[in-house]
Amino acid sequence: MTTSLDGRTVLVTGANGGLGEQFVRQALQRGAAKVYAAARSARQWDDARVQPLTLDLTDPGHAFTAARTATDVDLLVNNAAVAPFEDSISGPEDALRQIFETNFFGTLRVARAFTPVLAANGGGTLLNILSSAAWVTMPTGYAASKAAMWSATNALRTELRPQRTQVIGLLVGMIDTPMSARWDVPKVTPASVVAQAYDAVTTGTLEVLADDQTRYLKSRLNTPAEQLYPWIDEQIAAMAG
Repeated sequence: MTTSLDGRTVLVTGANGGLGEQFVRQALQRGAAKVYAAARSARQWDDARVQPLTLDLTDPGHAFTAARTATDVDLLVNNAAVAPFEDSISGPEDALRQIFETNFFGTLRVARAFTPVLAANGGGTLLNILSSAAWVTMPTGYAASKAAMWSATNALRTELRPQRTQVIGLLVGMIDTPMSARWDVPKVTPASVVAQAYDAVTTGTLEVLADDQTRYLKSRLNTPAEQLYPWIDEQIAAMAG
């Protein structure tokens, strides 16, 4: 394992979930000096280097309060997200707004709050956890919110370049976490996704495609829409059984 985070201070949102916990633990394994484990309900950890931090992405004040507390962060992992069970792009507008409030506005708010913190600590790294759902015709608010956040991540990369902030977008399909438990399809492990993400921090990579499905999908994005979308529909139908 590459000890790529020696001495760094990391903040992970959604730290209590399956993927978030991996981000915390692998940061420690790679030599991080401190990890802020942020979640709506902060928990205690078994390592003194982990500092629990209460952070609700849907509360406009929380992100800026967290930034005033965690002034030493030089690696921000925007991992927190929601994927409601009965999610539909044609569902109630209030339900869609709740998804966007976390996955888009909340994530962007945290990035904006910590932009000056990263700048003050040499530029640092902003790592946004996205989804290959941004590129497929999943009829969900989740997919739409991740497509919006993919675009915002690319925009942040341009905007934050002058302050020397590395902005990474990580895209992946199904991960073996409680969020995806209802899908009976092949999944990658949280550990493999996090390892690729932290490797990217070291190598300066701007976009991580963390599984074979996502890498193949990216390679197909230049396919004419008349061919691409029927193929995607076939993949979704196969997932549905």
